[in-house]
Amino acid sequence: MPNIKIISGSTHPDYALKICEELKIPICKTIIKKFHDSEVYVKINEKVRGDDVFIIQPTIRPVNENIMELLIIIDALKRSNVRRINVVMPYYGYARQDRRASAREPITAKLVANLLTTAGADRIITVDLHSPQIVGFFDINVDHFEAYPLFAEYFQKKNLKNIIAVSPDSGFTKKTRKFAKLLDCPLAIIDKRRPRHNKAEVVNVIGDVKGKTCLLIDDMIDTGGTIASAADALIKNGAKEVYIAATHGVLSGEAVEKLEKCSAKEIVLTDTHPIPKEKRIKKMTILSTGELMAQVIERIHSHKSLGELFSWEEKVNVSN
Repeated sequence: MPNIKIISGSTHPDYALKICEELKIPICKTIIKKFHDSEVYVKINEKVRGDDVFIIQPTIRPVNENIMELLIIIDALKRSNVRRINVVMPYYGYARQDRRASAREPITAKLVANLLTTAGADRIITVDLHSPQIVGFFDINVDHFEAYPLFAEYFQKKNLKNIIAVSPDSGFTKKTRKFAKLLDCPLAIIDKRRPRHNKAEVVNVIGDVKGKTCLLIDDMIDTGGTIASAADALIKNGAKEVYIAATHGVLSGEAVEKLEKCSAKEIVLTDTHPIPKEKRIKKMTILSTGELMAQVIERIHSHKSLGELFSWEEKVNVSN
């Protein structure tokens, strides 16, 4: 494809390389380094004038540093007179701070949207935002994809019997219902309370899970306590076995240990967030979204419709 460049930030270079392999184009030569005082230096090391540029940079831990690096890359490109700056951030840092839960709180997800737009981004491409309303925080184009059809396709191939889709809380019910529809199975909901940040308590399981194979899905696993407790609660309520599927494997703190000890038979994640080897356990499966992202980039660059990619469910041939 002519006049296209793929630039990788420092957060997930393997993801960028996977996309380039799918597109059969080389990654753009870029220098990214830090000075002794932690300031970030960026230099685009090849001609990009007039090109359609895609920056691959999920804003993962350390979130603040990686957002700043992304802003600096955008500025470098803007000053290089590129045709268009597309930001591919499959994991959107600060997505959970999308509203004011109490007085005198910021809406940081909106602040990040403002920063990206002001810096010069023309388009944002992301996967499974914590809240779909974040799309409305932007005054530029946002292409938001969801991973639940990918999970549905994966579990369909396993030929599991007597399955039930389980939402980890009431807020995720709408997406879980779509997932259940793809697999033509019933729905259950975990009723939980969140007394403080990164802490949730399972209160009840709404729905009949006795003797069933539970598919518990979520947008991310951070500290792992909530999803592990939910899996244990399902087994205590009579579930035969539990599978966990989450898009973003943040896996902070002791998350891996909690997942290892919990009742789930398998934990399925995607590669939107890099998962280092030391955090990969035997019952963990990682699905790639690189092929999808490569198709998205090709279609955007070629001015083709993204409709088919947004409708992944049409590609899942359900046959329970």
